[in-house]
Amino acid sequence: MIRSTSPWMTPELEGLRDAVRKFITSEFAPLEEKWCKQQHVDRSAWRAAGEMGLLCPSLPEQYGGQGADIRTEAVVFEEFVYAGVTSFGKHVHEICAHYILAYGTEEQKQNWLPGLASGELIGAIAMTEPGTGSDLQNIKTRAVREGDHYVVNGAKTFISNGAMADLIVVVVKTDPNLGSKGISLVVMDTRDLPGFRRGRVLDKMGQKGQDTSELFFDDVRLPVSCLLGGQEGQGFYQLMQQLPFERLVLALAAVANIERAVAITTEYVKERKAFGKAVLEFQNTRFKLAESLTEARLGRVFIDHCIDLFMKDQLDPVTVSMAKWWTTEKQCSVIDECLQLHGGYGYMNEYAICKMYTDARVQKIYGGTNEIMKELIARSL
Repeated sequence: MIRSTSPWMTPELEGLRDAVRKFITSEFAPLEEKWCKQQHVDRSAWRAAGEMGLLCPSLPEQYGGQGADIRTEAVVFEEFVYAGVTSFGKHVHEICAHYILAYGTEEQKQNWLPGLASGELIGAIAMTEPGTGSDLQNIKTRAVREGDHYVVNGAKTFISNGAMADLIVVVVKTDPNLGSKGISLVVMDTRDLPGFRRGRVLDKMGQKGQDTSELFFDDVRLPVSCLLGGQEGQGFYQLMQQLPFERLVLALAAVANIERAVAITTEYVKERKAFGKAVLEFQNTRFKLAESLTEARLGRVFIDHCIDLFMKDQLDPVTVSMAKWWTTEKQCSVIDECLQLHGGYGYMNEYAICKMYTDARVQKIYGGTNEIMKELIARSL
């Protein structure tokens, strides 16, 4: 694998990487094709990941985690990428857990976090609605308080882990007259929940094994204890505070994908012959790979810097927006160049670079579109 050594790497983390790599390569990678065909990951795999400590390692031990930091999370996320496993929606699951950890009451943490860490519960977060996209302030899903309950009505779409999730952090309007100050987050345990419906698993260009779904809420009654943090109107603030973690994870995955694309393409052009010599011997091939390798190194240095800032609680929204925008743009462009170097074989699904190409495109859309990232950066000028 073409990957420079990160300054945050330690011998203990290298040992963890080896163990995680062996596990994912032997247990999950052989199932990726099956998961893509059935459009979801088996529950047994979620539980196996929990037993291995791959889910929510940064949660405190009292909630089922390991008390680890972002470096452990980074190692695990990278190894999923290097193994070519895109079906497993760990990033969304982790985001759900981090919302509860950051804002939940002690009762909420005790009730939900251990299950997320073990894989007994699958987590998701439901922000996007039909017609709203990145415009969170104009969501229509309502949560109206009636005594000791909230009654939730509305719909969400493009929800990763949506078809399988047991626990969903749902963005709702508790007061539509207050704009962003009327947004709240409720945690919905979907098991045997009257009024909650899942729509179809959406047929996507890539990441076909992730169960991205529509969700519908028809007079869903939730106890007021499901309000995240116990206070209405805090949802938009909570979202803005947690989005840097999500965008850091997406940027980290983008860099790992760039590294993997360069590595598998380098091996391919060494073996592939054209006009009587290896494709690597052509100057165009060497120059394209030299450019891509340089971009991989730049991305690695940038993401390592962001990890360092995150560990110091100094990763600001502008920097992480830069990281998410630049790395995902480069992920798509580098993979496109690498596919080109495969020639016609790059267009065949049996080659890893083809799947990487279709899986990559959504990176510029979810977690905040790259246009939104540039707007956030521009506001700092």
